[in-house]
This record gives sequence, structure tokens and C-alpha cells, in this order.
Amino acid sequence: MTTEKGSFITIEGIDGCGKSTQAAELCTWLESALGSGKVLRTFEPGGWSGGALLRQLLLDGMALTSRTELLLFLADRSGHLDSEVLPALNRGQWVVCERYTDSTLAYQSWGRGIAAEEIEGLLAWCRFPVPDMTIFLDVDEETARSRLSARRKLDRMESEGEAGFAARVVLGYRELARRHPGRIVVVDAAADVRRVAEQVRGHVERHRLERYRGER
Repeated sequence: MTTEKGSFITIEGIDGCGKSTQAAELCTWLESALGSGKVLRTFEPGGWSGGALLRQLLLDGMALTSRTELLLFLADRSGHLDSEVLPALNRGQWVVCERYTDSTLAYQSWGRGIAAEEIEGLLAWCRFPVPDMTIFLDVDEETARSRLSARRKLDRMESEGEAGFAARVVLGYRELARRHPGRIVVVDAAADVRRVAEQVRGHVERHRLERYRGER
């Protein structure tokens, strides 16, 4: 979604790809380029005032059916958009969000096995806006697992033990990137943090310049 005032950027990838680190790096750089108060960093699930309970239900280890999990993610996104993302864009802010609709498709369709057309129908019915740009931090399952093993505590999604689950999610993300090359840019997240941040900034700077030329 492109607006006259703000830009909506999402950061995607499997658990352990470095989303939070790169979101922080990107927001610091954007603040220096755009000015103080011009950037909102947020996340899903739970990145809004009413999202704490939904995040707890999704990530605290409760056993959920695939359908319940999907609907909880959509409910959280609806509240998050209405209370945080859309108001920020209308104020002229750039929004950087960790996870969004591509996560839903990668995890709930490729990962859980729900038909993609069913999820896409729900996303369309909810009228969730399409991001201006999505950064996919591409990393293989083994590298992500080694990074996660260094954490003290994993949430329910991070500790998903089903054989092949993370590998299926990676395949989902890569297929989404293939289908949407104009929106999704792929960054090799196996590189060191500094190199990854440089690649991310390069992509976002090109997006920023294109928007500037388009609005003149």
C-alpha cells in the first residue's frame, strides 16, 4: 500500500533469521534520514495495546488447532492495523513491521498445510493493505536452528518440533518472493549482521528514492 504520507515496510523470515536485529538497525538509519518521530517500529503478534492476550495465547505453549491459530493471528492483525499501523501512515510516518501477511501464508499454509487459497480469501475479506516493500531475510533451517539454540527460552512457534516444519516455511517464503518480485526483496541473512544491514539499507534507500521521484 502506498500513501502520500508514509511507507509500510515489512520484515519477514523464519524464526532465527534476525528480524528484530535488522528492524532495529533499519529504524535507527531511517530516523537519521527522515527525522525524529518519522518512524514506527512494530511487530506481530501483539504489537498494539490490546494484543498482549492474543500474543500470549499464540506463543505461550498452548495447544492450538491450525484453524484457531490462523484466526487468532488475523484477529491480532486487525487490531494492530486499526490502532497502530494505519494511524501512523496517516500521520506521515514510515512503519517497519516484523511479520505480516507473508508470515501467515508461509507458516499457516506451507507450514501447517491450510490451503493457500483459503488463507488468501480471508486476507482479502479482511482488506489488509499490501506493504509497499517486504524484506525477506533468507536463511536455511540449520542456520536458524543454531541461532535459536543460543536463546534461553523459545516460544511455541520457535520451538516447533515437527519434522520439516521450518524447512516448509522457508520454501513458502521463497515461493512468495518468486511470485511477488516487485514487492519482496531477498536478502541473504546468513551473512554477518553488518553486511545484512547494509543490504537492507540499500534496498530501502532505492525504495525511498523511487517514492520521492514518484511524488514530485
